[in-house]
Amino acid sequence: MSAGLGARYRQAMRVTGSELTTVTGLVYRQARSGGGTESVRLPVQRLAVTRVPDGCEAVLVAGDLQGVAPSPYGGASVLLGVALAEHLAGWAEQGLVPSPDRLAVVLAGDLYSAPTADVRGASGDVADVWLAFAAAGCRLVTGVLGNHDVLAPSDLAGLDPAPVPLDGDAVEHAGVRFAGVGGIIGDPARPGRRAERDQLANLARALATAPDLLVLHEGPPGARPDQRGSAVLGERIRRAAPPLTVCGHVHWPEPLSTLGGGHVLNVDSRAVLLTPGR
Repeated sequence: MSAGLGARYRQAMRVTGSELTTVTGLVYRQARSGGGTESVRLPVQRLAVTRVPDGCEAVLVAGDLQGVAPSPYGGASVLLGVALAEHLAGWAEQGLVPSPDRLAVVLAGDLYSAPTADVRGASGDVADVWLAFAAAGCRLVTGVLGNHDVLAPSDLAGLDPAPVPLDGDAVEHAGVRFAGVGGIIGDPARPGRRAERDQLANLARALATAPDLLVLHEGPPGARPDQRGSAVLGERIRRAAPPLTVCGHVHWPEPLSTLGGGHVLNVDSRAVLLTPGR
């Protein structure tokens, strides 16, 4: 191993904690199985890692925020991801989370909800969520689209810094490299889906960037039977597993698992602060 590669390996963003601790949360409404709507709570949790981007105190990762919640500023309910972004400043004043200008944000997709929060699997425009984290002052906003997300690149233009959606590519920020692949494997005639061959090709391009954090919407399975995922994605990632893979799409009761030489963190219906420590 060369000196440069060795230094990069030592500085990788690796999970050091074994469990997630809840620091706060947010009540929201989501579509209920069988019809109607229900009130649930989004946990905001903390997980220890070896490092985060220079100048940041944490990386906030979240996915499958398919609901609506009141804004702390009042008015009609907004998309859950928007409410999450708007609560950051208040939580920071209480000492619960770092200040937004000390956060990088990684979104794992499926951020839309019907305004009435009573339609399961609704698809729609999620630009407001990405823009809300940028407006909150977060240092980096990146991630991928889910199979229910609609986002036009022009919606994010003109911001400095502009949010960076990923799909088979990577972005480096303050010494940490983030790569990602959006969508899921499925019938390419349907929105947000790709043929397996094409999704694996995008994954190969993302992995070739040697990311510290790989973000997917549909991710690999974990070690437990109830940690469901795509076996074909898991087999491909295992060959050269990044230190950390973040995904969603299906809910894991236990959100953390190992994969190859790294970890998988499932953020379906949760937000997690990756924070240096043990």
